[in-house]
Amino acid sequence: MSFSFDNNIIENKIRNPQEYKEIIKTIKSDILKMLALAKSGHPGGALGITDVMAVLYFGGVIKYNSKDPNWSQRDRFVLSAGHYAPVLYSCLARAGYFLPEELSTLRKLGTRLQGHPANVGILPGNETTSGSLGQGISIAVGMAMSDKLIDKNDRKVFCLTGDGELQEGSCWEAAMSAGMYKLNNLCWIVDNNDCQIDGRVKDVMSIYPLAEKFVSFGFNVIKIDGHDIESIIGAFNSFQNTNDNPTCIIAKTFMGNGISLMHDNHQWHGNPPSVQQSEIALGEL
Repeated sequence: MSFSFDNNIIENKIRNPQEYKEIIKTIKSDILKMLALAKSGHPGGALGITDVMAVLYFGGVIKYNSKDPNWSQRDRFVLSAGHYAPVLYSCLARAGYFLPEELSTLRKLGTRLQGHPANVGILPGNETTSGSLGQGISIAVGMAMSDKLIDKNDRKVFCLTGDGELQEGSCWEAAMSAGMYKLNNLCWIVDNNDCQIDGRVKDVMSIYPLAEKFVSFGFNVIKIDGHDIESIIGAFNSFQNTNDNPTCIIAKTFMGNGISLMHDNHQWHGNPPSVQQSEIALGEL
């Protein structure tokens, strides 16, 4: 069984709620098809953060030029939670960095679309290798420090971590540095679905209270419903208007959101859907 990926490219400025619904449906469809074909990968988190990623890439939030991936004035996005790679790949393809048909090569031998982002300089739009949890946010903080303290430009750095990822100590070293150097060009997005591969985050190794931790490190903290488009847009707007501090957007999401058999179920952290399950899920979308 194979799935087709249409060649639709989305403009980087959605104008109305219906357009958001369509791109969200497109990205989720891509994720399901990719993982069913690969028979490997992580669907839950990728599906759960799709709404946020749709606003980031297609709501005019992040500056990029898919025709010139190395554009010097571009903002940068770092996927610290590297296992969410399918949602990033879909966004890059739909933004015009490469043809959507290439999505069918996820995790295949020789592909540019590895299971975790890897092909820096080979896959356009991918800014860094990631996968070892806690690594990406440290890289993002370094990027933001370079832009603010050395190059003194107005570029922004966006970074997505999972909430279970915050069990890594390096995340809090990064938070300490971001607060110390008042990196107001850094937007740290935490996907707070309270799910990780072994169960609920609060049961495996609690990270709560979460907002208070970031406040203590000097962050402007914004808590949102990660499936409410207006809330997501408002959070990014607040970041853009922040003067002195780094921003942390804590997005409350549900793993596998929109797919009934996956919804809020940690067992879908790293289990790909079968072809039959994907067909059912696509029907729900």
